[in-house]
Amino acid sequence: MTSLVRFGVSLEKTLLEKWDSLLNTRGYNNRSEALRDLIRQELVKDEWSSGGEVVGAITLVYDHHKRELVNKLTNLQHDFGGLIFASQHIHIDHHNCMEIIAVKGTPKSIQALADKMRGTKGVKHGSLSMATTGKNLQ
Repeated sequence: MTSLVRFGVSLEKTLLEKWDSLLNTRGYNNRSEALRDLIRQELVKDEWSSGGEVVGAITLVYDHHKRELVNKLTNLQHDFGGLIFASQHIHIDHHNCMEIIAVKGTPKSIQALADKMRGTKGVKHGSLSMATTGKNLQ
């Protein structure tokens, strides 16, 4: 069982009121859980900047009718195959598809793959969501 530590934080009243309003709209039951989430978010960013093993998700939206685009994206996934441990292809409508690619590796290699995929002609939108393996978080 982990031990809890209580500590005080001083904030301007109006800032705290805005914070409480935001927490309420986001469904937090208390300030402590929201603060834990903010701390974890910063720890994940730190993991990504330290260069150790991390996980993430690359999300792409593209028109699958664009000539050779699907082949180019598939070839990129094969080129970086050691990073990819799952992918999901979703048909949004007749022209547009979304692909979600789960990756694990070093931040530098994951970022390189995400950049190459986003930069492929015909990709309408691409994003990289940084996550953690969870090994270093409570």
